[in-house]
Amino acid sequence: MTVRARGSQAGRGAVAWIIIVVLVIALAGGLTYYTRRTGILPGQKLGGRVTVLGVWGGNELESFLAMVRPFETLYGVQVQFEGTTDLNAVLTTRLEGGNPPDLAALPGPGQMAEFARAGKLVPLNSVIDLGAMKTRYAQSWIDLGTVDGKVYGAFVKVALKGLIWYNPKTFVAAGYSVPSTWEELLALTDRIAADGKAAWCIGLESGAASGWPATDWIEDIVLRTGGPAVYDSWYRHEIPWTDPAIKRAWELFGKIATSSKYAYGGADGVLATNFGESPFPMFTDPPGCYLHHQATFIQDFIQKQFPTLKPGEDFDFFAFPPIEQGVPKAVEAAGDLLGMFRDTPQARLLIRYLTTPEAQAIWVKRGGALSPDRKVSLDDYPDPLSRRAAEILTSAEVARFDASDLMPEAVNAAFWKGTLDYVRAPYRLDAILQTLERVAQEAYK
Repeated sequence: MTVRARGSQAGRGAVAWIIIVVLVIALAGGLTYYTRRTGILPGQKLGGRVTVLGVWGGNELESFLAMVRPFETLYGVQVQFEGTTDLNAVLTTRLEGGNPPDLAALPGPGQMAEFARAGKLVPLNSVIDLGAMKTRYAQSWIDLGTVDGKVYGAFVKVALKGLIWYNPKTFVAAGYSVPSTWEELLALTDRIAADGKAAWCIGLESGAASGWPATDWIEDIVLRTGGPAVYDSWYRHEIPWTDPAIKRAWELFGKIATSSKYAYGGADGVLATNFGESPFPMFTDPPGCYLHHQATFIQDFIQKQFPTLKPGEDFDFFAFPPIEQGVPKAVEAAGDLLGMFRDTPQARLLIRYLTTPEAQAIWVKRGGALSPDRKVSLDDYPDPLSRRAAEILTSAEVARFDASDLMPEAVNAAFWKGTLDYVRAPYRLDAILQTLERVAQEAYK
């Protein structure tokens, strides 16, 4: 018995040692993974600060600050956000003055590519775990952040575009129904006008970026009239701005936006109204308008202004309808990329953190943003509308990024201005398109 007891004790001792060894190996593996993912050991306080330049304000800024708060607590790094309404001008000036921010939230791949080719951006290939990222992001999101084989931008939030918002209750009360084709949408617009009301609320004011909401309209129309092939040829400048397919898209947009019969406040109201406030008349009594074209992020503006409204009951959306038969159904998306202008340990750590599903889920749960990361659960979206938008975005057969954000900055800025000029004076469309073509010929050299 004594021998058996000793053998039993020896066996238990051996098992205990095996368990200890396994735990040590597991702990070492976990530490290795953690260090590889974050760049520092658990519990280590890096300290210092990291500056982020961007255009976020209001709810967007609040969500970003909520997103980085756990990062600041965990690593002891202060995130200093510097806001501007004219990102390109401020960023260009600071780069020329040798005072760049550590990171900047860039509104699109076009501007990012220009900075990358000018040698102003730091490649992220050794900063983020691209292997892990490829398992969570669709390859197209990684490609959009890639220039000449190197990754320079990482998406932290995205939006689904091409949505038309409405108030289901006022729709039902007025006897209106959701259209499924462009012809039905125009017929509804005419019917609302015949009832003596404005069908559309449109706002193009956005500080230095005024005009960009109109570019979204034109992009949606090009995608649904010419299809993905024409859309791609257009933003790559393989066809001119004066091409009949592009001109037609402007004219279809102008049919609504330049009409005092269709647009709330007429052309003057369209030009003077801030984009974030433009859907608000849908919820007055009586309604000032019944339709509003905007991306998913407008939900955040609506709920901030009208906190008692319930998504799916008091406001809803439907997809921008097809225009031409035979053109594949497609969705348009946009998003904000982080680019690194100063290579510091704090900047590296923040980019790694912001590209994790845990960080992106924070913004998603607050509303107003979609995540490109497949590991962010649909359950993290706070309401049925944002979940539906996320499903549409991740399951689309044909998807395209915002065309203007893929264009060189000079062309993008000219596009914004051109839409404002067009709403003021629709008869000048040919001259506006010729000006855009001249800008593009120079910019695409």
